[in-house]
Amino acid sequence: MDTLKLLYDYFPTAVNTGKSLIFISEEWRVELKEQKNTCYSGTGKNTPVIRVRVFKKTLNGDFIPGHYEDFKLESVGELANQIERYIQFAVGQNLRENV
Repeated sequence: MDTLKLLYDYFPTAVNTGKSLIFISEEWRVELKEQKNTCYSGTGKNTPVIRVRVFKKTLNGDFIPGHYEDFKLESVGELANQIERYIQFAVGQNLRENV
């Protein structure tokens, strides 16, 4: 959860639900969730995995899942940058303006 709190500083237009960050527009819904690390080796630093899921709104108003990708970058700044780029390409819009 700490990574999501840090990412919230990079994406102030997101809604923080306590377990995910959500961006929503008339056509799209984007969720960022921190995935549980299942590495039991006990060696090294555990870098959290952030799953980005993109949902498209249907004609009846429901959101259906589409693209998703897992990000595992140690630098929060680089993580935010790559997530933003991914979302922009997935929805075809600038994250800060429309989603």
